[in-house]
Amino acid sequence: MVAQIQELAAQHWVKTRSSLDSSQSTFLTWTGKIYAFTPGEKRKLLFKMVGVSVSRCIPTDADSWDFTSRELTYYLDPENNEILRKWENPWTGEIVPVMHVANNPVQGHFKGKFPAQVEGETTTFVFDIFPTYPNPLATDPQLAEYSPYQTYQAAELFKLTVPTADLFNSELTSVSQLRLSWDRIGQWLPWMKMSDRPGHLIYSASGSKVHGLTELPPLLQDEINHRVPLYKQAPKAFIDGEDMTSWLYFQKHFQAYLAGETFPLPAPEET
Repeated sequence: MVAQIQELAAQHWVKTRSSLDSSQSTFLTWTGKIYAFTPGEKRKLLFKMVGVSVSRCIPTDADSWDFTSRELTYYLDPENNEILRKWENPWTGEIVPVMHVANNPVQGHFKGKFPAQVEGETTTFVFDIFPTYPNPLATDPQLAEYSPYQTYQAAELFKLTVPTADLFNSELTSVSQLRLSWDRIGQWLPWMKMSDRPGHLIYSASGSKVHGLTELPPLLQDEINHRVPLYKQAPKAFIDGEDMTSWLYFQKHFQAYLAGETFPLPAPEET
């Protein structure tokens, strides 16, 4: 069957990405690999990864929602799948602290129409995103050697596939199942201390929507329960201010990085 592109209402996207029930937090989780893509060199697997997004959609006007979420991604040793706390840079030989992703918040606004590929029993939302903006680290003398590029530039390629019937079932506030595909091309992460060395990171991941914290991979459950309980739930309301990114997190916690502290830094549960 040939997929048909249809313009779906925002509520269908809300049911996919999160939930129409604003009292509930929704969990997406993913696993994958991160490769170095460097000119003239063979593929190099640097890390495996496991991550989670915990989100909430809050209705505002008719057919309009505020989306608020928090994200964790852990960089794992590709040999034993354990959390990396220190990393030996294979190009420089330097051992550096590993700064895992702890983005709080990640937000947006959902309204209007969302194109989707409807193919019989399944529907797929496809988003190809190319963020480009001034690199906040490049103008800071103490940080420039970690990320000297004047422009932050990346490509993020998302595909989320769900049961078509769930989207149009008025009794469901969230789809019963979801398959996530996520690929990313990005610059070296600041904590890797790669300076202006040529090359990029290639991320390849897949994942799903799960029914709560207890269905997350054990590593994530352990970290959330004991070190970062803030990520047990999404923010209760939309948070004013800019989204957190790995680059801003590095800037904010640079002294903790230099001190060799364990990341992500502890984050107590929201009261």
